[in-house]
Amino acid sequence: MTDAVLLTIDSGIARITLNRPERLNAFNDEMAEGWTRAAEAAVQSDEVQAIIIDAAGRAFCAGGDVQAMATMDDRGDMIQRLAHRINVGILALTESAKPVVAAAHGTTAGGGLGILLCSDYAVIGESSRVGSVYGGVGLTPDLSVSAQLAAAVGQRRALQLLLQERLLSAEEAVAWGIAAEKVADDDVRGRAEAIAAFWVQNAHAYGEAKRLIRSRPERSFTEQLAEEARTIGIASQSPEGDKRIRAFAAR
Repeated sequence: MTDAVLLTIDSGIARITLNRPERLNAFNDEMAEGWTRAAEAAVQSDEVQAIIIDAAGRAFCAGGDVQAMATMDDRGDMIQRLAHRINVGILALTESAKPVVAAAHGTTAGGGLGILLCSDYAVIGESSRVGSVYGGVGLTPDLSVSAQLAAAVGQRRALQLLLQERLLSAEEAVAWGIAAEKVADDDVRGRAEAIAAFWVQNAHAYGEAKRLIRSRPERSFTEQLAEEARTIGIASQSPEGDKRIRAFAAR
């Protein structure tokens, strides 16, 4: 792990913290490596049942480090390699049956939007701004933005955001479906922690619900129905499922 991304695990919750505040948590090689290592470690740990993504400083994530890009000799190859490495971490989180909550404050832009969207639930501060800004630096969507933004808000709105140099307000981000909740800036982390702690109380059920939704595109409707039936059968026999079913029946 590197100092550019921090990983802590406590009480069943992994916290992945983007930690390049002096660059608005924009990705460079070190941060890309730290991000993917942290994501893989959180997913693979038997101790972890829920995951928080947050960030140090005054922004959540500004995407790629454009200043670093400006001095790259083999820019195209280096940016591709950087994106591929970050994508490994994104896939680890989205394909995991561990729910992920993002705690976003300040600005989220460019590839940072992909990091936000790889969470299953996003809490955003009331003064936050969210946008694309790829076109302004002559770049195209990366880090899952072209896929996950359209899935979250629909194709037309995704195009509306990507084809304009526009930053959405926190209120708009919630209305569009990019974030789930808007809270006071000082409450963002606390609210994300509360959500993660809630998931830990019934980790199997919430994790499997996340997996069913995230993996749906891989299956036909018929296959999805069969997978739902299989999953609920297993859940009903899990220790947590058995306890909750009996408690509900005893009311």
